[in-house]
Amino acid sequence: MNRGLGAVDRQKPLWRKALGTASIALGVVVLLCVLVFLSFPTAFLQKFVEARITKGFAASYPGYSIRISGIRFDVMKNRIACDSVLLARNDSSFSGSIAAVSVSGVHWLGLLRGTSVDPRTLAASVVEAGEVDMAFQGFGYGLRCGPLRLSVPDSEIVVEALELHPLVSDAQFFEGSKFRKTWFEMSARRCRLAGLAYVDLLQGENYHARSLQFQDVFADVLINKDKPSADGSPVPRMPDEILSSVKDTVGLDSLIITDCRLRYRERFAMGVKPATLTFDRVQGLVTGVASHAERGAGASIHGRGTFMGGGTVNLVMSIPLTSPQFSLRYSGSLSGMDLSKLNPWIEPSDQTRIKTGVLESAAFDINVRAGVATGTVRAVYRDLIVASINSRTGSENALVDRFASWVAKNVTIRKTNTPDRSGAMKFGTVRYARKQKDPFFGFAWFALRSGVGDIVGF
Repeated sequence: MNRGLGAVDRQKPLWRKALGTASIALGVVVLLCVLVFLSFPTAFLQKFVEARITKGFAASYPGYSIRISGIRFDVMKNRIACDSVLLARNDSSFSGSIAAVSVSGVHWLGLLRGTSVDPRTLAASVVEAGEVDMAFQGFGYGLRCGPLRLSVPDSEIVVEALELHPLVSDAQFFEGSKFRKTWFEMSARRCRLAGLAYVDLLQGENYHARSLQFQDVFADVLINKDKPSADGSPVPRMPDEILSSVKDTVGLDSLIITDCRLRYRERFAMGVKPATLTFDRVQGLVTGVASHAERGAGASIHGRGTFMGGGTVNLVMSIPLTSPQFSLRYSGSLSGMDLSKLNPWIEPSDQTRIKTGVLESAAFDINVRAGVATGTVRAVYRDLIVASINSRTGSENALVDRFASWVAKNVTIRKTNTPDRSGAMKFGTVRYARKQKDPFFGFAWFALRSGVGDIVGF
């Protein structure tokens, strides 16, 4: 005869009945806790996570401190956010803040266990920030941007309103040293790094990206040449030397620059307007940048822009990356322009003023081997008249200046260089050996200038 369920229950030992009841009650409590946790996780995890991050950061970077405020969690979306993150170095040489930070898609359990970071832990992660503001007091520069987005699934980093700027004015910057220094600032409306190999990056095996693009860029460089170079200052290194000295494998398939404005200035005396070169509406492409490149590999540079508000300049440059000695080849052209537009540069640098002169066209082709540049420059121009000026006042009236101007007009300067009836004309010969303190673009300019000087006669 079958017994009912009630009869079976009555035959269970008392301890089993108590255990069953307790298990049901415990399950209900756990379920309620989970529901509450999913609805209000911040109250449970804020202190734990903040303490964990602070402790881990202090252990990894003992000279720095971090402070996080306003932590919020969304467990259903696997997202953690905070109002701000404050970073600082204990010696006050660095400070920074990051506003409205959020991180999603991270496998948090693996991180909270304190184990090593597995790339799979971050495979779906996305980091976003509203504004980033860093101050590097030791270097005298600040970095500001925002918003910022880093996406591992998309293999990209996108930065809006990027700005690298000095923390003080150029006068204050130069006052801090009795030797020559370079002051610069740079801004870009948007910067995008795409095709970033995150897995290799996290494993420390390879640092490679498909492309880096800067849009709407402004760059300003100023050198105080009224002061001497510091004794024992490092010799400027060429691109191949820089890349070959990098221990890790670093590579960038292409660097793209659109709508760039560049201003380069050299100051020769306090209170005197510096010599200035400008390039506007620059479009640039750099390809093949890689450390430890294969034999025969090289980087290429293609650029186009408006020079000194006048002619259009085109440049093509090829830089071997495996050559045992400094080598490169570059060529380009410049369209017609009023040569007096060069006065903002040559007046402060050469105490010379172009009074009249029209360039119809110019082209150059220069080859560099073992630090020695050779090549040719072709320039078609007419009606070139120059005058020497006082370096401080800009006047042409001094007796010495008037005599130098007369010599320039009647003896030295080739006033016109156009093809004759047979098509023959003067070509400039480039011959320039790199000096120890020549930077890369400075060397390229000095070599080109030697060919221009051979045509004009200075």
